[in-house]
Amino acid sequence: MRTAPPRKDWPDYHAGRGAASGDVPTRFGLPTRHVDGDWRDHMQALDGPPVRLRTTVTDEHPKSIISFNQSPDIPFDRSLNAYRGCEHGCVYCFARPTHAYHDLSPGLDFETKLFAKPGAAELLRKTLNKPRYTPRPMALGTNTDPYQPIERTYRITRQVLEVCLEARHPVTITTKSDRVLRDCDVLQEMAREKLVAVAISVTTLDPVLSAKLEPRCASPAKRLAALAKLVDAGVPTHCSVSPIIPAITDQFMEDIIARVGEMGVPSAGWIPLRLPHEVAPLFREWLDVHYPERAGKVMSVVRSIREGRDNDPNFFSRMQPKGVWADLLRSRFRIACKRAGIGQRKDRHRFELDCTRFRPPEMGGQMRLL
Repeated sequence: MRTAPPRKDWPDYHAGRGAASGDVPTRFGLPTRHVDGDWRDHMQALDGPPVRLRTTVTDEHPKSIISFNQSPDIPFDRSLNAYRGCEHGCVYCFARPTHAYHDLSPGLDFETKLFAKPGAAELLRKTLNKPRYTPRPMALGTNTDPYQPIERTYRITRQVLEVCLEARHPVTITTKSDRVLRDCDVLQEMAREKLVAVAISVTTLDPVLSAKLEPRCASPAKRLAALAKLVDAGVPTHCSVSPIIPAITDQFMEDIIARVGEMGVPSAGWIPLRLPHEVAPLFREWLDVHYPERAGKVMSVVRSIREGRDNDPNFFSRMQPKGVWADLLRSRFRIACKRAGIGQRKDRHRFELDCTRFRPPEMGGQMRLL
């Protein structure tokens, strides 16, 4: 399907970034600035064209590292995020609104002003040594991607995995990056002990569309290759075909499932597009820039599966869309998985992680007392 080229004349368009602008209404009354055309031309005449946005990273040192939750519709009760903000720049990211809590924009700030927690592994080590700590699978990558580009130099996620391997603490990983393969040695060892499962999100098979939706993620081809390599390495893998964006990415659903089925990926799932808080106006801007001729149809279908709203924040229903379009997507996914043999494999139980052999990791070089 041919589409119109992106509207690079959009006032605040930044090539290579997911958000079209940094100024979106927020729940906390953050100041926004709108520059009209005459003033913009005047400023450019004085100062030249706008400086290209650069990514900045600030180290932070929190007092705690594990976040606990009581949400009844997600399969984990604890998570660890090594970073805040995400340079992948996925315009649909449901985590964008968290930047507003820090007086930063959920738009461009979320993908350019990042925070890293270099002491995460040592803080985790201390947490796992607390007498009352009870192990359960810990999720990595629930808010921002643990393998976003800055992991290349910080290596915080790898350090966290090494502590979990030492402690025999199970983890699940969700990512959109093939950078996860750099830790394949640790993941293989954890997999042998039933301590890890990895999910990779594949949104589309079109690299051009991917560059618009998730501009600094690994290409779809690289993500598929990473899934295949993890399967070959014996690491339990899951393909998340998400988010499903009606009239934008849903056309790739069957082909993605067929591809991962051929690779031997034993598990797959999908999540519909979610547009909480500031994500909704950001996504509407993105549609106006890249798919103006389709924007009305996309949002019409989104509202139809959310009972007339841009977003459904309620437990359970936020993950379970309703209506004719939702039923159609659900049926298509089920049939595609059946054809690919996904969900029918004998090794479907390999995702059962083992919490029974947990042991607090060593502290300060001291050996554990037996």
